[in-house]
Amino acid sequence: MSDTPARLLNLLSLLQTPREWPGTELADRLGVSPRTIRRDIDRLRDLGYPVQATMGAIGGYRLIAGTAMPPLLLDDEEAVAIAVGLRAAAGHAVAGLEEASVRALGKLLQVLPGRLRHRVGALNTATVALLPGDGTTVDPDDLTVIAGAVTNRERLRFAYLTYDGTASRRNVEPERLVSAGHRWYLVGYDLDRDDWRLFRVDRLGEPHATGARFTPRPLPAEDAAAYVAGKLRRPTLTTIVATVHTSAEELRRRFGRCDGSIEPIDEHSCLLRTTDSVEWTAMRLLRLGHPFEVSAPEEMRVFLRSLADQANHAAGGGS
Repeated sequence: MSDTPARLLNLLSLLQTPREWPGTELADRLGVSPRTIRRDIDRLRDLGYPVQATMGAIGGYRLIAGTAMPPLLLDDEEAVAIAVGLRAAAGHAVAGLEEASVRALGKLLQVLPGRLRHRVGALNTATVALLPGDGTTVDPDDLTVIAGAVTNRERLRFAYLTYDGTASRRNVEPERLVSAGHRWYLVGYDLDRDDWRLFRVDRLGEPHATGARFTPRPLPAEDAAAYVAGKLRRPTLTTIVATVHTSAEELRRRFGRCDGSIEPIDEHSCLLRTTDSVEWTAMRLLRLGHPFEVSAPEEMRVFLRSLADQANHAAGGGS
């Protein structure tokens, strides 16, 4: 193989597999001499790839962990697998990984060949996730469009549904995406309302970058996360203890995120201990469809009695 750049890429692809390669085997694979392999290894080291050489009859070359992340070469199957995994992580709450997943997915989709984008789309269309919590989810495609507009400083247009069901079209200078617990938010300057606004991404549809660039405006807060924190009504977190009449395994599978523990009592009941808002936890328990009793706090029992009274009245049982 006389094309040096192509040979280096092929050599790098081989070295990125988790094994040690004898120099003679690399030379045979690439159709060059062992001396050429040694020169190419030196070129890769000059480019920042930490290639380690082991001497001896069973020695060879392998790529080791370095101080920086070098570019990776992926085959078609690996690229599809990573794109699908990043899409799943971006669309759901994975603590600490949401924003990084969106950034990585945007970079990967930008360079993914059309045939592979089609395969990723087909896999996503053919699969569905069982969502915990309140069932709200975000289309990762929307997230990548928004993230691209934020990065490129392009104005963004989208359809939006407010909390009371009012539909509108928005023209926004997007500042930042913020992941907050169970939801994604977009912080942006609404040009039609001439003010900063906070948008829930699960209520947002058909986002597209207009191509019109803008100069960032100063936020009325320290940063986007502080702006979101100031706008959201923070619920009071309480330690809640309840006995749920289903197996611990079933409750872990269906209850979703739990800032606490789920411990088995017997085959058909378990003890839930979690720290969250009373309202949120009550709704999640009621959605399960299994009987349960609350041990603490009293505030939780009062809230459930209030819900029961409202339900009874709505069903025609009240005066």
